[in-house]
Amino acid sequence: MRNGIQVPRGKVKFYDAEKGFGFILDDEDGQSVYVHATTLPEGVTTLRPGARVEFDMVDGRRGPQVLSLQLLEPAPSVARARRQKPEDLAVMVEDLIRLLDDAGTGLRHGRYPDRGHSQKIATVLRAVADNFEA
Repeated sequence: MRNGIQVPRGKVKFYDAEKGFGFILDDEDGQSVYVHATTLPEGVTTLRPGARVEFDMVDGRRGPQVLSLQLLEPAPSVARARRQKPEDLAVMVEDLIRLLDDAGTGLRHGRYPDRGHSQKIATVLRAVADNFEA
């Protein structure tokens, strides 16, 4: 409810930031409502599936579309829920430091790490980065 007026609510079904559009499922009747990037609140560049929203809509040429939108609560982060425990991540970081240290020593002597060592570094580095970013 906004200013004493009942406003539709729903959740983000899909949103493609590159293409600049997506769809919201209206809680009341389950219909899909088109949402364009221009209707996002200031500072918001994408919508995560499952995020709860409040919106105003109009009937457009191709069906209902969002006129304005307000985020109610962000969608829970699946990546954050799947993060490693801090103790386990500490071990990964220490392993990464050792791998990078070995690579640095080789580079100082004019040698790139061999393919297997490079793949290990890349794998561990991506895993650590994914956990930090979540």
